[in-house]
Amino acid sequence: MKKSKHINRREFLTAAGAAAGLPYVIASGVLAARGRAGANEKLTVAHIGIGGMGGYHLNDMKRFRDRGVVNIAAVCDADENRLANAVKSAGAGVQPYRDYRYVLERKDIDAVVIATPDHWHAVQMVHAAECGKHVYVEKPACCTIEEGKAMVAAAKKNKVSVQVGSQGRSQPEAYLAHRYLVNGNIGHISKVTCFHYNSPEDSNPVPDSDPPPELDWDLWLGPMRWRPYNKRYCHGVFRWIMESGGGQIRDRGAHVMSCAMWWMGADGTGPVTVEATGTPPKKGLWDSAVTMDVTYTFKNPDWVLTWNQHTGNAVPAEERTGKEPGGKISRPGYGAVYHGDKGKFVHWGGDGGTWVEKKAREWQPPSGAKDVYKSPGHKEDWFKGIRTGAKTIMNIDAAVGVANLCVLGNLSYILGRKLQWDQAKQEIVGDEQARRMMSRPQRHPYHL
Repeated sequence: MKKSKHINRREFLTAAGAAAGLPYVIASGVLAARGRAGANEKLTVAHIGIGGMGGYHLNDMKRFRDRGVVNIAAVCDADENRLANAVKSAGAGVQPYRDYRYVLERKDIDAVVIATPDHWHAVQMVHAAECGKHVYVEKPACCTIEEGKAMVAAAKKNKVSVQVGSQGRSQPEAYLAHRYLVNGNIGHISKVTCFHYNSPEDSNPVPDSDPPPELDWDLWLGPMRWRPYNKRYCHGVFRWIMESGGGQIRDRGAHVMSCAMWWMGADGTGPVTVEATGTPPKKGLWDSAVTMDVTYTFKNPDWVLTWNQHTGNAVPAEERTGKEPGGKISRPGYGAVYHGDKGKFVHWGGDGGTWVEKKAREWQPPSGAKDVYKSPGHKEDWFKGIRTGAKTIMNIDAAVGVANLCVLGNLSYILGRKLQWDQAKQEIVGDEQARRMMSRPQRHPYHL
């Protein structure tokens, strides 16, 4: 494997401390004009974070490369084994990097796909935007309220197209659900109840140890506070740590509540109060709530959104033959119920699989019925945003709004009390302790 550009730790810290903006400065006139793909109309992309969902995105992008839509220029990961596998998968001409900043300083890269753990999303998205790169970043958008504000500001200032990976909005049946609901088929909707099963507990804790030789632990931690390596912290399980993941509400909640905000026409709005209760784990390093209930109260228009996380509370999946275009419901354990004054409506999933009731799939719009936006596909919608400047279906403003719901739910659970939210100011009000928790320190040099 051709080696990526490496520097030792002293060189890395010295360069970052002495010239923090150095990796982010690109000569003007190099990139395509805002909202355009460039002279050859083929995007050049790079992938930052290539394990788990990152590997999925790389394989998906290879499909677009085969169709002549993109070039894949680089892959980046703090794990050398994952990096080697990605280079082998991506093929000749794809350059590997351990440090994402070297990817961002490349003048030939138009866009990046960021699929690192949650605690890296905001920093890397903001730095990419400052470099003029268009961004596809995995959900949830951010870990704190202040990170979300920085992401929205960076996208706006640098006029880049951002798509966040709550791909449930782009699923074929999501379009059918949206169209069915906005045409009043269940009447006025006053409540949406999201259901999900428990977060896991660390039932077999292990002691701290040296990190494996292939992993740059300092770089993996990035903006988080320093702590010794423990295999219960990363690679597939970071999700269950509040600091880096936040549990099921920040994982699947970012999908299920994304659909709710989209279908309810609630993007750009927020709750006035958030109240959560839950049960903590009994042992181990993982600290996200095992069970959780959150109530979000919206005003003008008035409606209530709830997150109900309990094993056994799922709505039984609709029976399907498997011959339907969406196939059988393979992830029936989570979704949402929409309560209208003329009936109810259920969807299951909400991410890479979104399945809706038969009545929505078979509904035939009458003359004069309202139509809604039908995504061509989540990445296709992003490409359209890059080329035309159109707002993406899960743009950063909408995605931060959903992430804020998840963050506020966890903060209410941690503090054990109801929170008041000012949507216009994007601030918690009347609670100084909670306000201090809207942000957190970030470790130098991996910070906004």
